[in-house]
Amino acid sequence: MAPPPGRDGRTRIHVVSDVHGNARDLARAGDGADALVCLGDLILFLDYADHSRGILPDLFGVENAHRLVELRTARRFAEARELGARLWAGVEGDRAAVIEGAVRAQYAELFAAFPTPTYATYGNVDMPPLWPEFAREGTTVLDGQRVEIGGRVFGFVGGGLRTPMRTPYEIGDEEYAAKIEAVGEVDVLCTHIPPDVPELVYDTVARRFERGSRALLDAIRRTRPRYALFGHVHQPLVRRMRIGATECVNVGHFARTGRPWVLEW
Repeated sequence: MAPPPGRDGRTRIHVVSDVHGNARDLARAGDGADALVCLGDLILFLDYADHSRGILPDLFGVENAHRLVELRTARRFAEARELGARLWAGVEGDRAAVIEGAVRAQYAELFAAFPTPTYATYGNVDMPPLWPEFAREGTTVLDGQRVEIGGRVFGFVGGGLRTPMRTPYEIGDEEYAAKIEAVGEVDVLCTHIPPDVPELVYDTVARRFERGSRALLDAIRRTRPRYALFGHVHQPLVRRMRIGATECVNVGHFARTGRPWVLEW
């Protein structure tokens, strides 16, 4: 059930994205808000700023994690996959089972940190099949769906589009477009990835264009939501811009800032 407006008659929503293991700040992200919205990427496989953090350095060591970052940043994806294959060859047990065990440990901590109510969708590094196991009462998971919060309609579309990085929840353009279509006209359109606009998809630190969605951009122009909120690009060239009547906002790299973006009406 959507929360009623606050005591002063206003509604305050806190929005986070790209949590990447920051359970400590996530536990406080809903303080003072009527609801928390999470736009995905809960899991931390590898911290590109601190190569000692994440599932991969825990398994393979900081030096190998550093080398993986170097190769990926240089867009030498084939070499990165070859290095990954060699590293995994030295790990005992089934690769999928090892990863799933590490992800489960992170999810247990992160979902426990969500306040009530939380409305969440998946990021491209998330593993959606595991979410029902951890999403407790008070956390609503939405993907290609709508919900009313404080009298406004929010639409949610999770995941990312396919890339050479091959992260866990990448889907095809047609499947992603179908989810955008299913959401329809809303007041606030919430996605993990941005619309396909150069200023919004370029990461100034990684020095590359991330994948944005053309279908999302077309929907923004066609349906004219008040806001389009997203994350995914950690250091965007532009964090906020208008597309027609819509305010498009990258809500920030929560893993680094620990601060939610605030929407109030």
